[in-house]
Amino acid sequence: MQNPVQAEQVYLTAFYTALDRERERTEGRRRDEQVAGTRNAQALHQRDGRVRDLNARLARLNAAEGGLCFGRLDSEAGEILHIGRIGLHDDDYESLLVDWRAPAARPFYIATAVVNEGVVRRRHIQTRLRQVVDVQDEQLDLDRTADGASQPGTGVVGESVLLNALEARRTGTMESIVRTIQADQDRIIRSELPGILVVQGGPGTGKTAIALHRAAFLLYTHRDQLEKRGILVVGPNPTFLKFIGQVLPSLGEDGVRLVTVAELYPGLTATRPEPAEVTEVKGRAVMAEVIETAVADRQWVPDRPIELTVDRTVLRLDPSVCDTARASARARRLTHNQAQPFFATDIIDALTAQYAELIGADPLGGENLLDEYDLAELRKEVVAESAVQDLLYRLWPVLSPQDLLVDLYGDEARLASAAPQLSALDREHLLRYGDDWSPADVPLLDEAAELLGDDGQELARERAERARAIAYAQGSLDVLSGSGSTDWDEDDEAEILSAKDILDAEALAARYEADDDRTLAERAESDRRWTYGHVIVDEAQELSPMAWRAIGRRCPLRSMTLVGDVAQTGAAGGGTSWQQALGSSFGDRWRLAELTMNYRTPAEVADLAAQVLSEVDPTAKAPRSVRSTGVKPWHVDVPAAEQASYVSKVAHEERQHGQVGVITSRHRLELVQESIGDVPDVTVLTVAGAKGLEFDSVLVVDPDGILIESPRGLRDLYVALTRCTQRLGVIGPLPDVLQSSSAWDERR
Repeated sequence: MQNPVQAEQVYLTAFYTALDRERERTEGRRRDEQVAGTRNAQALHQRDGRVRDLNARLARLNAAEGGLCFGRLDSEAGEILHIGRIGLHDDDYESLLVDWRAPAARPFYIATAVVNEGVVRRRHIQTRLRQVVDVQDEQLDLDRTADGASQPGTGVVGESVLLNALEARRTGTMESIVRTIQADQDRIIRSELPGILVVQGGPGTGKTAIALHRAAFLLYTHRDQLEKRGILVVGPNPTFLKFIGQVLPSLGEDGVRLVTVAELYPGLTATRPEPAEVTEVKGRAVMAEVIETAVADRQWVPDRPIELTVDRTVLRLDPSVCDTARASARARRLTHNQAQPFFATDIIDALTAQYAELIGADPLGGENLLDEYDLAELRKEVVAESAVQDLLYRLWPVLSPQDLLVDLYGDEARLASAAPQLSALDREHLLRYGDDWSPADVPLLDEAAELLGDDGQELARERAERARAIAYAQGSLDVLSGSGSTDWDEDDEAEILSAKDILDAEALAARYEADDDRTLAERAESDRRWTYGHVIVDEAQELSPMAWRAIGRRCPLRSMTLVGDVAQTGAAGGGTSWQQALGSSFGDRWRLAELTMNYRTPAEVADLAAQVLSEVDPTAKAPRSVRSTGVKPWHVDVPAAEQASYVSKVAHEERQHGQVGVITSRHRLELVQESIGDVPDVTVLTVAGAKGLEFDSVLVVDPDGILIESPRGLRDLYVALTRCTQRLGVIGPLPDVLQSSSAWDERR
């Protein structure tokens, strides 16, 4: 009789045979499509669409190579179901392997001995390459085994697979949890698509992994709806995005764009640091009104007549004319830049009429001597006059968002006019010079772009690109026509089609545009107006009201998954409750799901962090840790002058335990980085940079400094203490909140 490992190896070999066969079949279909002849532009477009679909299918098959099968369910009826990264069928289309996202796979994640969902045994299968290396069983019907024989008292393996995964060393990147998804996590992953789902969970509850696996699940269940628009994932920092970057590709999904708020605006990555108080002002909801007023202020009406000269003739523009033209342009409900030509037309018409009246008047008092041709020529003179163009720019300039903010930030008078509701100190925070941008500027630029509209540069780029595409297509057609064979009979000529018989250059160019070979993420990145089928925001409690406005524009249907922990809010403009964080943008149109199990942080560390949490919010309940390592956190009070060298020594020692995170205050960051140097498996960062990350061992350096320099110091300290999966050390004077703790290892 085969042992379980040998038995599962037989199945696994069959699964990989099916995977290879499906891969070969898909590659063959792709080759056939690529060489297939077509007779018209529509057929070409359809063929290329099929090729794209086959490429996507092939990518999913390739991604499933590692860890293809990881689970098995034995039912009360004697049926066997294997669970894997993708679904596979045999040649008769009988199921071999069930995709983990399919409804049939759900009992693998939620069945228990109390509610077994018709499952007698759940088997966890561990593989390496294409070999089964271990099998662990959970007996969910304790009165009988999978083959029906009575076996009371059978042990439950339950948590061992999860604990093995949690205790394994970190690799520096997040891995898929598809093998170890827990029931509370599965409920959230499989929740319905519509609406805004807020997932509240303390440290280590798996919020990020849940959000990413939910993205994969939604792409599986709503592929037609989401594949063309994609999913936007917004993370707290670039290090975090790198950390999670391989999770979705490992699940066979790439229709996702990962960004920080600083990268939301096309062509711009905002990196300029600025004080927390400045960031807070820029993030306030009232800044939407400030930007709107700043735009309206650029639609200027003078308070006295303006004189200008056209070909030695002095013209006079009255404020009433400007006011009427402005009211007419605003009544069109267009963006600022779209309305500008209408305003300019009214002003030019008024100046032209005045010009004609001055030079075309009949000396004898009759009708004006100028005809329509003369009036048209006079209008050209008015338009060409630089003084007129300068005046139009002063009255209603065409602006880019960058132009608007540079002018606003750099002028006290403009700020005072646009932001009377802000205090003088708040306006002083906004006052600066230059055109470099901070992350907090990005939502303001986005707000300005909505109100201003295209400044003409984007349209010019599109037209130039279109002209280049048509020219290239025409050249291709000329080559095809010129290289065609002339070795045929005249009687056959009518039967032979050339490329030019099928489509012209413009149609060919349109086909190439439609068949844009850029990835969805690349196309979305270059288009500010791109709207996504779903948006996921990690560390959502950190976002300001202005950032939520920018994100909301990218998902008009308000289909979102927002994950975070309001006890960990570190940003001055972030929310300390979900109603505070989301209310100004979404009202009460969201639903809440809560996670209460801490899978990452050992109980010894979690108990210490809970003391800080009780100071942050006495009513908050810390998530319960599922494991204990037996290793208490330790503390050493090293003098400030010696901290950097001491940390360097300890960080090198801690590498034996895996990935090391050194979290310190902002003012100590550079010194600690220099002391440690570029060492593999050691990362030095601030609390803000550590958001969403995890390490085997964490060293918190200068905790008192973290507490003092942060606008929400206790919350940042709470974050720093909960980044480890195994070990925690604290170096430097302890804040009062930690001094009385009995959780410290007394040996250090």
